[in-house]
Amino acid sequence: MFKKILIANRGEIACRVAATAKRMGIRTVAVYSDADANAKHVSVCDEAVHIGGSAPAESYLRWERIIEAAQATGAQAIHPGYGFLSENEAFAQACAAAGLVFIGPPASAILAMGLKAESKRLMEKAGVPLVPGYHGADQDTKLLQHEADRIGYPVLIKASAGGGGKGMRVVEKREDFEASLASCQREAINSFGDAAVLIEKYVLRPRHIEIQVFGDTQGNCVYLFERDCSVQRRHQKVLEEAPAPGMTPEMRQQMGQAAVAAARAVNYVGAGTVEFIVEQRDGKMNFFFMEMNTRLQVEHPVTEAITGLDLVEWQLRVAAGEPLPLQQEQLKIHGHAIEARICAENPDNHFLPATGTLQVYGLPACSTFERSDVRVDSGVREGDTISPFYDSMVAKLIVHGETREQALARLDAALAATRIVGLSTNVQFLRHVAQSHSFAEADLDTALIVRESAALFNQEKVGLPLAAASVVAHTLLQEQASVTAAGWVDPWAQRDGWRSHGLTQRYFDFEFHGEPHTAVLTYGHDGTLQLQAGETTGPLQMAMQGDGIDLLFAGQRQRVQVLRGGDVAHVFLPQGATQITVLDALAHAGETQAEGGRLTAPMPGKVVSFAVSAGDKVTKGQVLAVMEAMKMEHTIAAPVDGVVAELLYAPGDQVAEGAELLKLSAA
Repeated sequence: MFKKILIANRGEIACRVAATAKRMGIRTVAVYSDADANAKHVSVCDEAVHIGGSAPAESYLRWERIIEAAQATGAQAIHPGYGFLSENEAFAQACAAAGLVFIGPPASAILAMGLKAESKRLMEKAGVPLVPGYHGADQDTKLLQHEADRIGYPVLIKASAGGGGKGMRVVEKREDFEASLASCQREAINSFGDAAVLIEKYVLRPRHIEIQVFGDTQGNCVYLFERDCSVQRRHQKVLEEAPAPGMTPEMRQQMGQAAVAAARAVNYVGAGTVEFIVEQRDGKMNFFFMEMNTRLQVEHPVTEAITGLDLVEWQLRVAAGEPLPLQQEQLKIHGHAIEARICAENPDNHFLPATGTLQVYGLPACSTFERSDVRVDSGVREGDTISPFYDSMVAKLIVHGETREQALARLDAALAATRIVGLSTNVQFLRHVAQSHSFAEADLDTALIVRESAALFNQEKVGLPLAAASVVAHTLLQEQASVTAAGWVDPWAQRDGWRSHGLTQRYFDFEFHGEPHTAVLTYGHDGTLQLQAGETTGPLQMAMQGDGIDLLFAGQRQRVQVLRGGDVAHVFLPQGATQITVLDALAHAGETQAEGGRLTAPMPGKVVSFAVSAGDKVTKGQVLAVMEAMKMEHTIAAPVDGVVAELLYAPGDQVAEGAELLKLSAA
């Protein structure tokens, strides 16, 4: 077994690999960029080497620097994690040439399966069912348009060297094809350095089911059952689970054997995933080969949860020349597991990525890297910054239960216990998805989020009255605590509402969903409190209970936690969470509204292109520019009708969040 390995990655996967290596007595070396100098993965490894600038092209994609770091520290092997160089055959070859073990498949297998078009031709020869499509080398735009017309719309354009939903577009009609192709190719070049694409028929009501395979150097190969990854947004996975609901033993065996055949066809070694698109028609499921990922997958923890195995340990043992720890007949499924990807993004604003500091980062009680009821894989800590340079994923929350129903209940409870303050996340959206009728009933396909959109987006589970009452209670309790801590104070300075005659009222100004509101607290002579918030008026009682508040308002008792980040109060309740801004009239005096006619960057990133020029007339909703951030492209649309007065940047420019991109004048 290895004595020291280098982990050529960052974030939660680097921490994940380091944890298993530590348990096995293997020392670890981290690599880091400028942006990651103080990152968690640097601190959990035994050594760390700086390899370059913040952008991946200046650091995590510079494989020559990574190999130099491995040689300088005496590492015997390199674990690539996933993403970055994990499926780069040149890197695998370079490792071998440098006398280092690449903890992954042979370079030949990466090459054979890395290009989607090549892998589909290989599977076609092996007799594996394929979705109708074009997988040719000729990338002429007119030819690709012709092939799309031949296949019939809707079609799916996919980056041939792609993965993770990047470089992928669904095209519903012919006139949209050329623009979608150009956008897909740009994204493919930025993410993979290769603009080649393939085109496939877009299967209606498809499920995305993948098979975990593992091979060793002795010729053994097994499948560790399936994962359903159908719940996706923008072709990126949101929730994954194992085993796949509705899977029959016969179909599991057929898909598993097909996956093993695919792996054997390229003499596969290590962890890999064979992905299938599953068509649901007339009560039957037919599967088609989609691609093979020649690496460990983000969602591998659900497989670990139902098998009780550590797949990273298997990777290390196989890479060291050991045989697979178990054979196919020894592998069993235990219970059900679900993984939720917690991301820094705003689901209600087209999943726009978010950046910022994790002012509060509270996670549910869990047992990490072991089979347990709740597990969290994370590469960040409280106080860390989510930057625009890397993926938006903050953590993975994995739950396990004896049944799917039990796993669902544990998932919702764990999400409800998650506390993140400082930037937007998808935590509440994940709860909405898990509670949706389709997911709860396992009515799964890749359009689930679109189909359930009315129940998933802009869903406020905590209204103004309860949010305001929570903040008022939090304020009063803090004031009371400060008086108690100070000991005796001037009775005339106390804010308990006592008066010798008459009633005292106190006003609290808030902003909730962009609208101003005032809550009125009335103090009674007998010490009681009455609160009017929105259209609700009723008695208010509160008491501290651990790190939360036992709140009674208008006859309803709630368990509440309020976390303040400046003027913004984050209110957490069992049924959901919300934000409400506490307004201070003195603090905001003299502020003026920003001038109109501006269009600003909603996040830090790079300007890819402008779709307009100075002097052009535009209408509300018209695409004006394309930005790239966190490895994805985002379109910027006109907020109002107008005329483009001036473009303030050029394609390729890096811009900060809030930077004015162009000026609009009234039409």
